[in-house]
Formats: sequence, C-alpha cells, structure tokens
Amino acid sequence: MVSKNTICIWFDGAALDAAKFYAETFPDSAVGAVHRAPGDYPAGKENDVLTVEFTVMGIPCLGLNGGPAIKHNEAFSFQVATDNQAETDRLWHAIVGNGGQESACGWCKDKWGLSWQITPRVLMAAVTDPDRAAAKRAFDAMMAMKKIDIAAIEAARRG
Repeated sequence: MVSKNTICIWFDGAALDAAKFYAETFPDSAVGAVHRAPGDYPAGKENDVLTVEFTVMGIPCLGLNGGPAIKHNEAFSFQVATDNQAETDRLWHAIVGNGGQESACGWCKDKWGLSWQITPRVLMAAVTDPDRAAAKRAFDAMMAMKKIDIAAIEAARRG
C-alpha cells in the first residue's frame, strides 16, 4: 500500500545508490520498488532508473532521478536521534567516511549532498534544560563542535 505522505528527494542519477546506502546504514530502512523510465526524458534515457521507493528509519521516501538542475541544501535534512556516543559515531562516520562532509553542530552531508543531523538525545535534553544557564553552557559547547561529543555536552551542562 502506498503511503499517503512520502518525501520525494531529487537526485542526479544516484537515487538507487543513495537508497541502498541508507538501507545499509540506518535501522528500519529498506529499498523497495525500482521504476524505470518508459521512454527518454530530459535527464535520461528509456529504462534508466527514474524513481526508487525506499524507507529511511521508517519514513517513506521516493528517490527521483531528475537530473542536475536541482541541488540539495540545508533547508531539508534528516534529524537522527541517537542514544549514545557509539551510535552517534557510527552514523557520523558512515556518512562522512563515505564521501560526505562534516558541517557544524552535529550536521553533515552525505556524498549526494543530502543533509543529516546526527543528534544525541542528551544534546536535546541539555539545550532545553529548564536551568537556562546549564542550557546555555551546553548550547555554547555544541556551537564549537562538528560531531557531537556527548561527554563534553554533559560536562558543559554541569558547569
């Protein structure tokens, strides 16, 4: 059954490769149907992969091989809540270590330019702490990081 709401992500010919990478990297992710173009189109030829149905952490997605006209930017990102440093490190290194790039404050981009926020639950709790001074210390610590260091966030929160 087709989901009522699906995220469509534009790729320049790499929708199937991206879907496979996400399925291998994130839990509750899988590649579904692969649809091929019934004829030539501006960004490809008949029988090229046109769309790929996949899920990322249970979220239904459709990869569209629409060509080079549209590029990813930080206006869209997947935010992944992690439970510990090992999970944070694993996901960060999977994305960055496979052709991606680091950004700031737990953000990174995969090799296709799609943005990811690898966000430990501890970080969210720290920056929303009712003790505003503790929240500010944790926030300031986060602002100096690329990959989030949970121990450093907790230490900053404590003061």
